[in-house]
Parts: sequence; structure tokens; C-alpha cells
Amino acid sequence: MIHLSASSLIFLNIIFFIGADTVFGNAKPCSAMGTFATTTVEEAASPGTKNKSSENPQEKKKCHGPCDFQAKVLREEKHYMCRNLQNSLVEYARSTKKMIRNMMDDHQSSLDYLSDQVNELMSRVMILNTELSRKPIDVFPHRAVQSHGLDCSDIKDTIGSVTKTPSGLYIIHPEGSSYPFEVLCEMDFRGGGWTVIQKRTEGLVEFQRTWSDYLNGFGDLEGEFWLGLRNIFHIANQKTASFMLYVGLEAEDDTYAYASYDSFWLEDEACSFKIHLGRYSGNAGDAFRGYRKQDNQNTLPFSTYDMDNDGCNPACSLQEQPVKSCSNFSEKTGWWFSQCGLANLNGVHRVTRRMLATGIRWETWTVNDKPVKIRSVSMKIRRTYFK
Repeated sequence: MIHLSASSLIFLNIIFFIGADTVFGNAKPCSAMGTFATTTVEEAASPGTKNKSSENPQEKKKCHGPCDFQAKVLREEKHYMCRNLQNSLVEYARSTKKMIRNMMDDHQSSLDYLSDQVNELMSRVMILNTELSRKPIDVFPHRAVQSHGLDCSDIKDTIGSVTKTPSGLYIIHPEGSSYPFEVLCEMDFRGGGWTVIQKRTEGLVEFQRTWSDYLNGFGDLEGEFWLGLRNIFHIANQKTASFMLYVGLEAEDDTYAYASYDSFWLEDEACSFKIHLGRYSGNAGDAFRGYRKQDNQNTLPFSTYDMDNDGCNPACSLQEQPVKSCSNFSEKTGWWFSQCGLANLNGVHRVTRRMLATGIRWETWTVNDKPVKIRSVSMKIRRTYFK
């Protein structure tokens, strides 16, 4: 409460200062006061002694002494009050400055606290997003859900014959599957009827996953995802249909390429979902088969860092160095590795991660004999008889 006492002192000093100015304003000069005193004496004296007393110099001397002393006292009091007023103003300014500084410090402390709270909340949101992206796609097990068809091609055949079928999310129930599940259907691309089994765009979903994650699927069907080996198996292995595979690639310089295979199917879980591919066509090269025998990933099982089926026993030679696990070499991502090979569309996204020797790989797509840096990719399947 320093500023309150200083304010009170200023107020009192101003009052004293005004009073002093009033006294000085009303005070008459010493000669005038002497005249006033002499006149009073003359009025009180008898007429006979009037001239005598007015001519007495001792009477005037009695006046000059007290007047000078009173003026000196008043001047000293005025100077004292002025000094006090000045000191009070200085003290008031100091206390006010200190009070403002304390208030600013308090506000800054509050802002720092709020900033820390916001940063903590953002960290929690990022952790929750990461946990959510790691959860497998809900496949609606044992629920009575009305499906739209066996797969996206079947939906296009049945619904598309009546009305235009838009692209989007649909529920399918393939032959041999004990449950329906949701998929992304592309109904406009190359005649439609495509079931998307993998999609990479911005790199927001991590593909560094366990065997269980790749088995059941993960990600967001409206963003980036892996549909799951079990779901892909149920779609591609229906007895009444055969399927083809289309791989669409986009480079970091906005160029496009593709690789198409006229047949595609997987063996069951007991055989680790070995992949089987038909004839290749396209402009990105056949990275699944590669250039050498040891690069060929066709008929190879799926492999993750905790379920190693890549054939590197005891080790593979890659870039003139021994590699015991292709999944570990590829930053713990899952794929149909054949002593690593030339393709891995589930590799670490190069755009949002540190620049690695691996990444999303399709090394038969080259420019100036160097593999193209891939920004986005999608894998989709469709019935081969589809028109």
C-alpha cells in the first residue's frame, strides 16, 4: 500500500502549499505593516501627542524586526513544503512504476502458465492421434450389419445398373468371410468397381507396425490406411471371382506412373499370405519381380520385424552390407520381402520423416537411372471380368 500513503501525503502537501500561497498573497510589505502599526498607535494616542509619536524612530524599528522574521519563516516553510511535495512525487512515481512492473510480471507469469497448458494439451492430442492411428480398423465382428455387396465390383454391378454409384465407404461381406467390414470403393477411376487395399498420401499414419497390425488393418479409410491381410485375403480369394491389382504412384515432382497385374490373390494365414501376381503392364516397371532372381517378390510370404519371412538366412547382402532382416532394414515396416527386393510400398514416408536410404520404394521407376522419390501411392483390386 505504498502508493496510497504517498497519495495522501501529496494531498496534504498541496493543501499546505495553497495555504502558504494564500498567506504570501495576503501578507503586506514590511513598510506597509509598519505604517499600519504607526497609524494604529497614532489613532490611540491623544491629539496632543500625535506628532510627537509619529516622529519617534524607535516606534518604526519595533515593526521592522518582526516582519522580516515572519517573512523568513514563511519562505522556509514554503521551501520545506516544496521539497516535501517533490519528494512525494518522486516516491509516488517510484511506487507506481514498481506496482506496474509487478502487474506486468504477474500477467507474464499467467501467460507463461497458459502457454505451458496449451503445449501440454497439444502433446496429449498428438499422443491420442498416434494411438488412434495404431488401432486396427473396426471390422464389425459378429454384428448383424447389412452389407452392400461382396466387394466394390459387385456393388458397382448391382447398384450401378440402376443408378450412378458414387465413390466412398461401403460395407462388404465377401464369400468365406465370417463378418462384414467397411472398405473404400473407387467408382469413377477406370470404370470403377475398385476396392482400395492400401493408401499413402501425407505420411500421417505410421506403417512401422507389428504382424498383428498388418493382419487386422490400421489407419483411416478416409485418409491413409492398410486394409489388413485377412480382409484382402477374403476379397481376393472368393471362389466366384478373380481379381487384378493396380498400383498408382505419384512422385514428389507431381509426375505419375502405374503398374498393373492381370491377376492377384493371396494364400491363407498358415502360409503367411504369400502373394501371387499375373502379367505386368504399365510405365513404372515391374518392381515386384525386379531385374534379378533374388529380387523377385512374387510367391513370397508377408514379413514384419516380429514375423520374419524374408528368406535372409542367416543374412542377405544389400548395398554391400549384411542384412539379417529386411523389415528392420526398412524401419520395421511390413511387405512381401525377397531378400529385401526392389518394392516396398509400406516404407517410411520420406516427405514427413528424416531422409532415409529406404522409404516408399518402387525402384524400377527411374529417371536418369535413379529411383524416383515417391510421395503418394495406392493399391486397389477389382474383378477381372468387370466391364
